[in-house]
Amino acid sequence: MKSSVLTRYRVMSYVTAVMLLVLCTCMIFKYGFDKGEDVTFMVSQAHGILYIIYLVFAFDLGSKAKWPFGKLLWVLLSGTIPFAAFFVERKVVRETLPLVSGVQPEPVKA
Repeated sequence: MKSSVLTRYRVMSYVTAVMLLVLCTCMIFKYGFDKGEDVTFMVSQAHGILYIIYLVFAFDLGSKAKWPFGKLLWVLLSGTIPFAAFFVERKVVRETLPLVSGVQPEPVKA
């Protein structure tokens, strides 16, 4: 597997996670303080587009790494849970890095 597949996933994971946190902040301002409705709309649209790109890259990585369906689903959904993508990304990189470098990985415990 090429290292670019993992790099694309990592970049989009961080971008999606940060945009989700920005969106949560905007939602707090919108519904808590009645401020920033237009900003919230723009941020939600941007996050939606970036999340779709994240889904494509995560699915590509998962199919090349031959992940089971449950793990792939968890990685795909982590972009919708604030802070989850940061932790899932670190775990995915730790488990996928040996595949990129050509070293045989240790069996993953379920």
